[in-house]
Amino acid sequence: MKNTDKVSSTKRGKPRRNAIPLWRRRPLIAIAALMVVLTGIGGGWWLWQDGLIGRTTSQAKWKMIAWSGEMGFKVKDILVVGRRETTRREIFSAIGLVRGAPILAFDLNAAKDRVEALPWITKTSLERMLPNTILLRVEERRPMAIWQHKGQFALIDTDGKVILKKSLGRFSNLLAVVGKGAPDHTADLIKIMETQPHLQSLVKAAVRVGGRRWNIRMAGGIDIRLPEQDPVKAWTRLAEFESKHKLLAGDIKILDMRQADRLIVRRHRSKDQEEFLKGHET
Repeated sequence: MKNTDKVSSTKRGKPRRNAIPLWRRRPLIAIAALMVVLTGIGGGWWLWQDGLIGRTTSQAKWKMIAWSGEMGFKVKDILVVGRRETTRREIFSAIGLVRGAPILAFDLNAAKDRVEALPWITKTSLERMLPNTILLRVEERRPMAIWQHKGQFALIDTDGKVILKKSLGRFSNLLAVVGKGAPDHTADLIKIMETQPHLQSLVKAAVRVGGRRWNIRMAGGIDIRLPEQDPVKAWTRLAEFESKHKLLAGDIKILDMRQADRLIVRRHRSKDQEEFLKGHET
């Protein structure tokens, strides 16, 4: 019967040695590494050549790449790490690489730029894992709030940058912020609110006023007017008042905290009625 085993033996009676795949032989790995240098890091060397020399070196370069493909240096696997919101289709379309292509012909920098142009992607690293694997690590933006501006809605990240303007329904649980310049200051506002988790859980929206300060809309339609200076202190005072007087459960329309020594309360029943609670003496 014909022997179909591709592993060749030496002399009869001696045990066969396992064949080493071409791509695992050290000389070929070294050659492949050299070709990576010539086609990647040394890419600028190819670019400055002109005329006959340039054409000759370019031809030599692609012959080396074609030869490497014949030796097994072809893309077999594309590994993506860190993807959550970006779809597989978007990722692979941006990479622009098909399995079976010569791995040394793959332009890492161009692919990196294309991936980082995707809406959710903020940072990437892309590398060849010879002989046949491309590894892509991505960092995605973290959604922070929904920004309403001029009648339009947009999902913004922790840097205040717009991620998406469509299909925002599944992010409806995020804080809604309104006003010009609001995205640039939303991260600081959230840090303030996080100092009082009980109050934060009641926040529904925030309005940036005059580019200087915030009005906070609480559950029940109560507006909290925070001061421009030291809003953390005002937020802490509000938590203390709520603990003592349960103001947010009352018939309140506005709590004005812009003055450090008093809390101005406006009720729904009388638009003109105001109460002054000085310090913490009430």
